[in-house]
This record gives sequence, structure tokens and C-alpha cells, in this order.
Amino acid sequence: MISYGQFCPVAKAMELLDERWTILIVREMLLGSRHFNELRRGVPKMSPALLTKRLRSLERAGVIRRSQVGGRSVYTLTTMGQELEPVVDALSAWGIRWIGELGDAGLDPHLLLWDMRRTIPVERWPRRRTMVQFVFSDVVGKARSWWLVVSGDEAQVCDFDPGYELDATVTTDLRTLTEIWRGDTDWRIALRENLVEIHAAAEIARDLPSWIGQGLTAEIPRPA
Repeated sequence: MISYGQFCPVAKAMELLDERWTILIVREMLLGSRHFNELRRGVPKMSPALLTKRLRSLERAGVIRRSQVGGRSVYTLTTMGQELEPVVDALSAWGIRWIGELGDAGLDPHLLLWDMRRTIPVERWPRRRTMVQFVFSDVVGKARSWWLVVSGDEAQVCDFDPGYELDATVTTDLRTLTEIWRGDTDWRIALRENLVEIHAAAEIARDLPSWIGQGLTAEIPRPA
């Protein structure tokens, strides 16, 4: 770690936390990621080698703990790491309120669908297995289509067709769905302006926006 050479506790904290990706790894762990591959899906543009390096640094600093369960490494936050939750929440709120502009570089279908998977309100979904396909009209290649499968209280996201019966297809562009999820707009406006199309039976098409909902940042009030 690079020292700022200051006794200030903010400076001391940032000596650990301001390395690139570090606070995002903590964010992922606060959201429930415990395994290396789960962390990778939450920071898809981070190389595996750098993720390994950052995890080791956080473990040495006492922020996380690594254990072996069933032959797999499991990462958990220590008490020291858990105390970062209000810090991460405050950064999220500040970022959505004051640095709200969403550039093209911030659009990532992998991260968007991964975040949707872990926070959608599964209790609103049918109790049977339900599958929804997302097609991004402006994305080229394999990342154009995604499948979200909810069965009971478990949600899974796939970048290939898992072969289950399809209940609905949502066609939109990546920016629109990202803005809905962030809370920059909502389902009602996007549907009214034909930015989103839902292809499904009438009852499912009506209920699907409430099944998916919006991300955690949607509840954060914006400046007037």
C-alpha cells in the first residue's frame, strides 16, 4: 500500500481502500458474494489475477477472512469489513445523486443481469419455475440475449438458453434497462414510450415489471 504520510484517519483508511477495485470487492461481499467466481461476476472487467491480489491484500489487512468449505475457498467479511457497509451505502447514494450521468462505458449486460439476479423480489414471482428472456437490440454477439430463471426462492441468470419453457421475452436496449434498474426512469415510462417491449401472455406482460422491479439505488432521492 502507498502511504499518504498523514496521521489523518481518512488518509489511513484510503491507503487500503483507494486501490482500484478494492471497494467494489467489498461491495460485492456486502451483497452476498462468497466465492471467487461470484466475485468475478460482480466485477466482470477485473482480471482474475488482480482479483486474487486484492483479496490477499484485504485478507492481510483483516477486512476479509478466507476459509475452506468442501474444497472451495469461501470469503467472508470480518467485523472490520462489515463496518464498511454504511461507507459503501453512503458512496452509492452520493454517486447516484451527484454523479448520475451514465456513459456508454458504464453499460455492461453481465453486471446488470448479475445485479438483477441477486436483488429481484422473487416472492412476487409465480411459485412454479418461470423463465424470462432479455434481448438487447443494440448489443452484438453472445451478450445480446440473457435468460433469468426463478424457481421458488432462487434466481439464476444464464447467458445461454437453459432449455426451460419460456414465459416472456423483454426486448429493449441496454441503456434503457440499465436506467430502469438504476431508477433513472421506470417501467411505466419506458413502456409508454415504446422503449421496452414485453412479449408474453397478457397477464404475465402486465405483472412482469413488478416481478423484476428496480435496483437498490432506485429508492435514493435525486436532487431537485
